[in-house]
Amino acid sequence: MSLERRAFGLQAESRAERYLRRKGYRILERNARSSSGELDLVVERDGVLVFVEVKARRTDAYGGGPYAVDHRKQGRLIRLAAQYLARRRVRDRACRFDVVLLQEEGKGLHQIEHIENAFDVPGDDLRW
Repeated sequence: MSLERRAFGLQAESRAERYLRRKGYRILERNARSSSGELDLVVERDGVLVFVEVKARRTDAYGGGPYAVDHRKQGRLIRLAAQYLARRRVRDRACRFDVVLLQEEGKGLHQIEHIENAFDVPGDDLRW
């Protein structure tokens, strides 16, 4: 990944974090890493643990929010969240997956779309 692309991603994560704080979310972790990958943000609000995937786009050429996280990425996020919960011995906690999509318009990131409960864990009520 190029330095420019990485900087763009870090800027998007910072913007998403500020946005979520303003909406009343408490930031628990940013870039929570494991051997399998990374969760962009882990936040909490109203007793619900939320795993947030941040997507930044320079153009809308690849579609908007509904296309931001495909089934393959969803599966990876579910596995990462399960590892996160197991490492921290978190049980019986309501969890969900959100996506924050940032769209660049001119200089900087201007448009933010927050998709709450962006996808479900098949066969589970999002409690681990």
